[in-house]
Amino acid sequence: MRPSLLNAAIAGVFASGATLAAPALVQAQTCQFLAPVGGNGTTNIVLKTVGSGNPFGRPNWNTDFFVTQPYASYKFFFTADSSVSATYPIQGYLKFTDGSSLQVINESFAPQIGTGRMWGPFPAIPGKTVSQLNFKIGASADQAATGFTYRISTMGCN
Repeated sequence: MRPSLLNAAIAGVFASGATLAAPALVQAQTCQFLAPVGGNGTTNIVLKTVGSGNPFGRPNWNTDFFVTQPYASYKFFFTADSSVSATYPIQGYLKFTDGSSLQVINESFAPQIGTGRMWGPFPAIPGKTVSQLNFKIGASADQAATGFTYRISTMGCN
């Protein structure tokens, strides 16, 4: 819009008795990817295949991410990497330094191939210090996603 037309439009608004609100100042959120526990230090994105439990070991359903400083909120990211669609049982937790945890995600998610989702931001809990974020993909009660591949990551934000 040309300046003269803009001024005319603003004058028209004021003449009608309406007011213009100043745009709210929005502070940009600063987020950092969190490093996976047991990662190789080159990427903060974990690529996994849902495996079933076995009698001699633990299933690979859980992935933890280090929280090395306090953040105001946390985000979880999931992307399906398989060549066919699947329903993924997904749980997400904030784990605290006192040994307790808070489940923030608990759902079955059926993304299209190559697509995903973000959960959050989940705010920090007053009086608690988050030490890790935990993603759990897969469950013994729901083996439908066994063999399917996915990518996950997490972020801490201020």
